[in-house]
Amino acid sequence: MSTAIRLRGTGSPRAGAARRAGSPPLQPEEEHEFWALLNQVRDTMIRLRDREVRHLGITSMQGGVLWVLRTLEKEGTPATPAEISRRLFRQPPTTLALLDRMVRLGLVATASVAGRRQVLVRLTDEGRETYRALARQREVIPRVIASLSAEEMRQLRSAPPPPRGAPPGGLGGRALPPPPGRGLEELVSGPPDA
Repeated sequence: MSTAIRLRGTGSPRAGAARRAGSPPLQPEEEHEFWALLNQVRDTMIRLRDREVRHLGITSMQGGVLWVLRTLEKEGTPATPAEISRRLFRQPPTTLALLDRMVRLGLVATASVAGRRQVLVRLTDEGRETYRALARQREVIPRVIASLSAEEMRQLRSAPPPPRGAPPGGLGGRALPPPPGRGLEELVSGPPDA
């Protein structure tokens, strides 16, 4: 059985918008159209969120790191660069460069684990205060989500979840932990290994 997502203003489901096993393959044009739509939504949300948090002196991706660090802290999970990469669906070198910039900004600190080749990342006091301000500054994403009809939300929620695996190229094929909650951001970002 196939699940189709109706696109606002089209009145009809796009073939292949969401696929289940046994569904006919997508036509290349349909595949590209849907891929482009998902990327456009993701890019627009990131751009709007960047604009929303600019006054805090951070980007939305840096805000994502702060959120991941706070989540790991609450879970009692060690905050390693590899774990942060998995949670953000980013390549380790990209995450390391992002963390380096955040260290220079005073938002995070790193420490080597004695006797191991492992680095742990933690929020600094400034990072914790920025996280609090970031958590209070939540207008764009809720507004985007609120613009969806009840039927569109139902369809998004009924879509099969993205495959849970390592991001492209790595992290040893280890499975990603489930996020604290499935949200629109995860669904419109596309599968981590796409």
